[in-house]
Amino acid sequence: MALKQIKNKIISTKKTGKVTKAMESVSAVKMRKSQIRAFESRPYVHAAMRILSRLAQTSEVQQHPLSLPRSVSKKLVIIVTSDKGLAGSVNSAVLKQVEQLRAEGDIFDVVAIGRKALEFARRGKLVVIADYTNVSDNVTLADVYKMSEVVMQAFIGGNEYGKVEIVYQNFISTFEQSPTKRQVLPLDPAEVNYIMRGIKPKHGKFSEEVLAPDAMVDYEIEPSASAVLDVLIPQLVQILIFHALMESKASEHSARMVAMKNATDKSREVVKALTLVYNKERQAAITAEVSEITGGMEAMKK
Repeated sequence: MALKQIKNKIISTKKTGKVTKAMESVSAVKMRKSQIRAFESRPYVHAAMRILSRLAQTSEVQQHPLSLPRSVSKKLVIIVTSDKGLAGSVNSAVLKQVEQLRAEGDIFDVVAIGRKALEFARRGKLVVIADYTNVSDNVTLADVYKMSEVVMQAFIGGNEYGKVEIVYQNFISTFEQSPTKRQVLPLDPAEVNYIMRGIKPKHGKFSEEVLAPDAMVDYEIEPSASAVLDVLIPQLVQILIFHALMESKASEHSARMVAMKNATDKSREVVKALTLVYNKERQAAITAEVSEITGGMEAMKK
């Protein structure tokens, strides 16, 4: 390889390293904010799950349209991914979970949240009943209102779907995220308890043990059970989707920061290796020139 080519490659690699370093710094800031928001939302989600757990076995909840089990095999799957790449295996791990559903013979339509989920559904020729891209990092319950309305209307509006499931990245730590599949509808007490056990990180100030749900209590509901549950249960569905989005955002920025850090470290290694090659080639060229000059001088003496 010519010296000029090696030098150009060193320059381009250094420029790439500067870009990845800048992306690492940006992702680090976003990661911290997303982690704090995800952690701080967990007690709220946990409290909502406790309410649902207490009510889940009452006859009023069991007879609610969003709780009635169905014999239909077709599912509606909510896929939560990021809009951008360069985030390691965060998106691919979620999409593998969805591919596994197809491999197991499940028939399902899709609600795609994130550009990667939408592109995946289109490539796989899946039916997309709704898609949401460019979802802000500062997700609020208001942002998921339309999403939850679409999901509940699709579930209640006919007998087309037997279950609604959501697939997303669950945040465990900065260096560890876990692709997770959970049932949203029909509301299931066992699934609620499973979600409650998972709402805590491994370490840090937010890692306090999640308490077991309280035993079922008989409630007197006014003005009527149906009136209260028609408001409460849709809100709990919104919270489940909100929780998944929060976890997915925290996982995305954490994975991107780690990926960019690895890319920056690798660029430094490449620059170091190329510099050694450049110095060797340059030294060899200088040695050759000196030999030619020495040989010419000796020839002139003769």
